[in-house]
Amino acid sequence: MDNERYLRGWAKLKEVDGKAGENVIDSLRDIAPDFARMIIEFPFGDIYSRPGLDLKTRELAVVAALTALGNAAPQLKVHIHGARNVGCSEQEIVEVIMQMAVYAGFPAALNGLFAAKDVFAT
Repeated sequence: MDNERYLRGWAKLKEVDGKAGENVIDSLRDIAPDFARMIIEFPFGDIYSRPGLDLKTRELAVVAALTALGNAAPQLKVHIHGARNVGCSEQEIVEVIMQMAVYAGFPAALNGLFAAKDVFAT
């Protein structure tokens, strides 16, 4: 696991999600260590590390996508935390989640807002 892709991904994961991201990876080590490695290498080593979008924009996109899914509250909370880590304000996060009511429906947006409320309270 000392390849360049893994190391780049691990550094980016820590930059974006901090301890919350590390906790996700740690929680997978005993059940699916290969999946933990894949998370580090593909999303963070390949995608998050690409030029073209800053981390703030990437995290707002992820918050929007996870909100729209409507069934990914734990992952949404990690990425709301990540969005704050990379400079998004609470207002920006709330606005992106509210925007999803138009495309994903009010229930998905409500679930997203409640996830944000939980994260903001910590």
